Amino acid sequence: MIQVPRGTQDILPEESYKWQYIEKKLHEIAKNYNYEEIRTPMFESTDLFVRAVGGSTDIVNKEMYTFKDKGDRSLTLRPEGTAPVVRSYIENKMQHNVEQPVKLFYLAPMFRYERKQKGRYRQFVQFGVEAIGVEDPLIDVEVLSMLMNIYQSFGLKNLKLVINSIGDIESRNEYNKALVEHFSPRIDEFCNDCQTRINTNPMRILDCKVDRDHELVKTAPRMYDYLNDESKAYFETVKAKLDKLNINYEVDYNLVRGLDYYTHTAFELMSDAEGFGAITTLCGGGRYNGLLEMMDGPDKSGIGFALSIERLLLALEAEGIEIPKAKGIDLYICTMTDKARNAAGTLLHKLRSRNISADMDYENRKLKAQMKDADRKNAQYTIVLGEDELDSRQADLKNMETGETIKLSFDDIINTLEEL
Repeated sequence: MIQVPRGTQDILPEESYKWQYIEKKLHEIAKNYNYEEIRTPMFESTDLFVRAVGGSTDIVNKEMYTFKDKGDRSLTLRPEGTAPVVRSYIENKMQHNVEQPVKLFYLAPMFRYERKQKGRYRQFVQFGVEAIGVEDPLIDVEVLSMLMNIYQSFGLKNLKLVINSIGDIESRNEYNKALVEHFSPRIDEFCNDCQTRINTNPMRILDCKVDRDHELVKTAPRMYDYLNDESKAYFETVKAKLDKLNINYEVDYNLVRGLDYYTHTAFELMSDAEGFGAITTLCGGGRYNGLLEMMDGPDKSGIGFALSIERLLLALEAEGIEIPKAKGIDLYICTMTDKARNAAGTLLHKLRSRNISADMDYENRKLKAQMKDADRKNAQYTIVLGEDELDSRQADLKNMETGETIKLSFDDIINTLEEL
């Protein structure tokens, strides 16, 4: 039997209502912050991710789904959302928009070839936002405020926001020199990836999942000590504005994030809920100055974050938060005869064309079984059609919650349901 590919999942109806609820709320919050939806292709030129995400990252080296098309072009299923959005910003010349920053959001599947873990899949869905075009601490704070608003709107309480400054390019270069000096004498004690990173991106050693507990990681120089005056002032302004909004946070000087394009503000949101799991990160993001220029675009800055819907669902489960089920159908039609089944089919067509959700039995079951089916479908009302009802062209409309019935003519059923 052919089965679902490893690392993917079927989201069945008993779970999909949760996704619909989350997606609707995310769209509403994005609108509140005046972010507009962007939809980019599911696959892009491989070079886009190599240049934007970074050739030294695990995403590019180990996790991308890359293939050749019939024109021998190298294409990649998108592993993250920022690079495609930035590509679109540049290609569509959004820097000329009257309003800057251009504030965009996406809700889309991403693809990474990695070991399946709880809440992590090879095809997963991300909601992300990007504010591109302005470098201003106020935008950083707006993005962080939006991030916290999203999780708190679902009722989550065990949250920890961790922030750091990676500084500008000048500060990063000085810091990388210090890290090379710190790690080089004992780099042979680290994993093969870190031994490569010391020559390509030393900061990523601090982000290594294998060597995170190594004593040299714990005693590594602090990024903050290598920030120039401009970078320090930027970070202090961000923190001051977060304080003013009463948004709680912790500063983690080892937080560097996994992608090469981050500068200045970097952040992660974690779950402190008991039983959530060893990997506590819910969401991450940061500012990216220089990314657009790296991709042959204008001298513009951006900031954004991306969250996994799968991880959000795990956080809700860990805190015992139930997502409300959508209401059931408006009407279920029970039938007693073949003639009644034909009449029900005609009535269903009329109901649905008037935006009334309705269904009936298609297996010719007994009335008792049909009523059970109406319960399973959480029908608000039912009617039973038999020979008597067809002859009189009247039926009893039953409220399934209260048990009350109203006798109605066939002509009045639709109008009454619309009013109810």
